[in-house]
Amino acid sequence: MPDRTGAHPGASPSASSPAGLSLPHVAGLIRAAVPPMHPGGRPLVAGVAVAAALVRAVTGRGAVAGAIAAGATAAFFRNPRRVRPPLDGVALSAADGTVATVSDVLPPPELDLPRIAAPRVSVFLSVLDVHVQRIPADGRVLAVEYRPGRFLSADLDKASEDNERNALLLETTAGVRLGVVQIAGLLARRIVCDVRPGTEVAAGETYGLIRFGSRVDVYLPPGSRVTVAVGQRTIGGETVLAELPTGGS
Repeated sequence: MPDRTGAHPGASPSASSPAGLSLPHVAGLIRAAVPPMHPGGRPLVAGVAVAAALVRAVTGRGAVAGAIAAGATAAFFRNPRRVRPPLDGVALSAADGTVATVSDVLPPPELDLPRIAAPRVSVFLSVLDVHVQRIPADGRVLAVEYRPGRFLSADLDKASEDNERNALLLETTAGVRLGVVQIAGLLARRIVCDVRPGTEVAAGETYGLIRFGSRVDVYLPPGSRVTVAVGQRTIGGETVLAELPTGGS
């Protein structure tokens, strides 16, 4: 027989609690709100945490500042879940950030693309943006080429040629080739790329990381129709950068 609260004797507390207040539901909401961290950031977060602990042990101060620093570092390396749009024949943004340039240029020689002017979309990542990079289209990695270089501000156009960078040549399932170049910036000192030639990849999946302010260039095949504008914000793995030609390289 129900008691004065309306609950049946012997019923568990969770059975009578509103669904929104159950511990599993709350835990799920927290997991959805706090994105996971890219593995490449774990050593840095650990380093900041150890340094903060040492400062605390020596001086007896800095616990709050250390916790904030470690939390901010972890937030920088966040890797949020993204949902690719249900579209074929398009190139998705490889990064979160702001479109810095849209222009027809010769691709860098390491991409081994035809030496003719083709669309390039450059996305600038501030230190507040998500810094993981994502595959722009379903396909296969043909080549990965790293080039050492300078560390100019990534929002400068010449950063595409002068800065340290890592180039990825991709052939889509439709037979179209495009390039993605991770470019180190003024503060960036480490480029991470987790794929190798021959790797089968899917649009929107994470493949790399640039530590601190940087830039990502996507070189599109001739005949592509760019669908973003300078100054537009992009979301890696979700924003459509361009409609690709139907075939060929």
